[in-house]
Order: sequence, then structure tokens, then C-alpha cells
Amino acid sequence: MRIDQFDNAILAALQEDASLTNAALAEVVNLSASQISRRRVALEKAGIIRGYGARLDAARLGFGLRAVTRVNLRSHGADMESDFARFVATHPQICAAFSVSGDADYILDIRVADLQAFADFIHLKLLPHPQVAQVRSEIVLKTLKDHVGVPLD
Repeated sequence: MRIDQFDNAILAALQEDASLTNAALAEVVNLSASQISRRRVALEKAGIIRGYGARLDAARLGFGLRAVTRVNLRSHGADMESDFARFVATHPQICAAFSVSGDADYILDIRVADLQAFADFIHLKLLPHPQVAQVRSEIVLKTLKDHVGVPLD
């Protein structure tokens, strides 16, 4: 699918506020609501818009600690990596997980209530996992930028 300036404007507006109706988007993008609707459906069908959601304030919901955790596995192979992927999928404390190059195999974005909850997760869940060889974590002290969208400029 080719993305033009109108599609880009729709995507940018929805990244800022996913609750915008087609009528509200029409005012922002300067197209009719029916044109917005057709374009929005096409963007969804193409998989460019994967879904809609609310951005929540983790701290106000009691998740006061965020950590970036680097994980190295004991060995590599499809079975080991799929086993670790299942572990990641079943633990809601892990908000994002990335297979990376460099000195770690994976980087995990972990959010929990406090330091004790983090220690419990690391010592009782992550370190005992049979594929985990090494864990190194950094506690986030201050968030400078936390944009969840895609840079459309």
C-alpha cells in the first residue's frame, strides 16, 4: 500500500489520539468523513494500523518501578528461544521484549510496583528459568522520552 500525505496525516492524528472519530479526523486532515473511513479501513486491512489503545500512566496505577533488563541465554537454538519467548509472553511484568545484537541476547522492559516486586520477579521468576544464564538490570530513574508511536515526519 502506498502512503500519501493524507494517510500520513490520519496516522499522525491517530497516534496522538486513537479515539478520534472519522468526523473529527476529517476536520484535522481536511477530507470528508467518508474518505477518512475508506482510508482508515484500508490502513487497517493493510496491517499498518494494528489496533487502538489508551496510553496509561503506569506510576498512577501503582507501577512505580521500571527497569531495563538485559538477558543472556545459556545456549541458542529454536527450542530454547521459543521456550524463552513463551516465558516472556506469560509474564505481564514484561511490557516489551527485544531480541538484540550486542552483549545481550534480549532486552526486557519490566514494570512493577516497587523494588521488592522487582527483586521477587528477578529472583523467583527470571533467574530460575532454565535458559537464563545472566541478567543485568538498570533501574529507570527518570524518563526523558517515552513515545510509543512511529516517527512519521
